[in-house]
Amino acid sequence: MKISMRRSSRGGRRAAAAVAVGAVLALTATACGDDGSGAGGDKGDEGSGKGEITFWDNNTAVRRDIWMEIIKDFKKKYPDIKVNYVGVPAENVQSKYDTSIQGGGLPDVGGVGAAMLAGIAAQNALEPLDARLEKSSLNGKLNEGMVESVTAAGGQEKLFTIPTSASNGVLYYRTDLFEAAGLDAPTTWTKFYEAADKLTDRDKNEFGYTIRGGAGSIAQALDAMYGQTGITEFWNGDKTTVNDPKNVAALEKYVALYKKDTPEADVNNDFTKMVAQWDSGKIGMLNHNLGSYQDHVKALGVDKFRGLANPTSDDGTRVQVSNPVDGLALFKSSKNKTAAWKFIEFAASHESNSKWNESAGAIPSNTEAAQDAWIDEAEPTKLAAEALSSGSTKIVQLPYYLPDWNTISKADNEPNFQKVLLGKMSAEEFLDTVAEQLNTAQAEWTAQQG
Repeated sequence: MKISMRRSSRGGRRAAAAVAVGAVLALTATACGDDGSGAGGDKGDEGSGKGEITFWDNNTAVRRDIWMEIIKDFKKKYPDIKVNYVGVPAENVQSKYDTSIQGGGLPDVGGVGAAMLAGIAAQNALEPLDARLEKSSLNGKLNEGMVESVTAAGGQEKLFTIPTSASNGVLYYRTDLFEAAGLDAPTTWTKFYEAADKLTDRDKNEFGYTIRGGAGSIAQALDAMYGQTGITEFWNGDKTTVNDPKNVAALEKYVALYKKDTPEADVNNDFTKMVAQWDSGKIGMLNHNLGSYQDHVKALGVDKFRGLANPTSDDGTRVQVSNPVDGLALFKSSKNKTAAWKFIEFAASHESNSKWNESAGAIPSNTEAAQDAWIDEAEPTKLAAEALSSGSTKIVQLPYYLPDWNTISKADNEPNFQKVLLGKMSAEEFLDTVAEQLNTAQAEWTAQQG
């Protein structure tokens, strides 16, 4: 598995059947029909290239400030274009897009990550961007693997979003607490569980780990499952491996940490609450992604924590699930597509893309930005890129191409995962439920492809 930092050619992109970047899906899909109109039959308009456009940020809780800075820079270059910023919490963004597709009120530009891309594209709401990129100053300056991945994730062999960043699963740990306890870095799952137990003293409100029980919990649970079992394929034929007995046992071991080595409040924690809790308390370890790195730096400084690639098995094998590439999409209903595209180009350009990813601690999509000095100074980002480039990390590719993926992996099953944590549902029953839904969605998708 490699993450390519070379410049891409459009011909090369089309020739590849599937390329994974970092921890993202790359699966080839056949094209679906498209009559050229947007959601509700609104084809939109190219517009004058001036005036107002609306931009929806798909993670306002942690990225508002950097987007406001980029919008300010954009205004200096394009004084005739006003960008109306609308921040949407990450946990609400899919439902907001779905509601607006049906009822109107979509933005001109919106943040659309690979995990929800197929579902929105299937509703005919997004403008294909292949031709625009061909003529753009961005052509040849975007990470080839990221472009391949979002193209495949859209499920129609079309480019529906311009990639801006790739993240990766990271195990953050408090170096000061580990040193005081005489513990080795949690580089293996054995050391991880040992540390979680040894660093916990409930009477002192000290815990070895914080587990994600609220929004976004499923991806983290899958990462822990596959990481422990070493299973490297999400599908075995037309059936998912999610409920493989090895995965069931791994999930049982993982959720057993809850309330034993974790705070009880974790059952309701989304990533913002989980990160804030780790930054302010006495908790040894946190699983998140590169996106929270700068939060930890601000709260703890660079000397009290490190961020490592996910733990390996005792024999050194590292397996992790894919993390979706984030990107910017142009909506078909936009009445000013020319101005909207200028904003996307600007946001993905060298300076803006570098600035955004440095703030987020993520891997830039712009190949020039990926060479900037801050990459070497942000250790988790550097280590993540190295782990993915080495070929030693095995990636379980999640099926982002399924229009139902985001719903299955979030709204349908996050409440059930909380039941598992609370002992009201078994790990086996939970994974069997997820597997049944995934197998059905895969069968429907396969049938639609003919």
